Amino acid sequence: MSETAIAAAADAIATARLSLTPLAQLSAGVPPHDLAEAYAVRDAVHARLAESRFGARVGWKIGCTTPVMQAYLGIAHPCAAGLFAGTTHRGNTKLRHGDFIRVGVECEIAVRLASDLPEGPFTPESVCGAVGAVMAAIELVDDRYVDWQSTGTPMLVADDFFAAGSVLGREHDPAMLPDLSTLRGRVLIDGVEAGTGIGADVLGHPYAALAWLAEHARERGMPLRAGETVLLGSLVRTQWINAGARVRIEIEALGAVEADFA
Repeated sequence: MSETAIAAAADAIATARLSLTPLAQLSAGVPPHDLAEAYAVRDAVHARLAESRFGARVGWKIGCTTPVMQAYLGIAHPCAAGLFAGTTHRGNTKLRHGDFIRVGVECEIAVRLASDLPEGPFTPESVCGAVGAVMAAIELVDDRYVDWQSTGTPMLVADDFFAAGSVLGREHDPAMLPDLSTLRGRVLIDGVEAGTGIGADVLGHPYAALAWLAEHARERGMPLRAGETVLLGSLVRTQWINAGARVRIEIEALGAVEADFA
């Protein structure tokens, strides 16, 4: 896979994303064709987005870590995508529905790292000490594809797997929290419950997802660093949002966070 081919794919993906143009299949012969190529293209997309309103990558989101999302998307393994400074919001926030193609939300347990994770082996037990804070989060996703069901996993991964930002709740000291696997979360849309889940749905334990990401990031030559935020996976199936809706995420012991879609 040539650098020229990676650059061409990254340019096409980043241009579509920045212009809110639904992404179609790329030309025949243009990567990505498998996950290795997909992550190479993804990293090149991140470099392009960093020069735009998205700003620098400030963390990661992990997709397909729960049975409900693996079944929904038909993908049986986790996938990693970037989070960016320009699309990260803190506390209850108002967003423009028109800033997305088809916006959705997911109910996430998020962490902020207090120390680097440069070396393995990575296990839930070995990574938990690097966590400086835990919070409830709304992951913002965007169906920005002509037809995501026929787009294919490599293309979805190269384009950050629907990722469109996050709304982060209040930070909590992990030492003061119950076992994250026991925490139940729910999504409310305009006050009506739309779905529920539990931390154990995330690969058995949310820190198992963090361990997976730590290994992925190390293999890519970009180990996890102090200060990065990581969304560990949705407890609830993606909920697609209409204009004017109010979304509220509630997770036991972590509290709530809200987003209004004007």
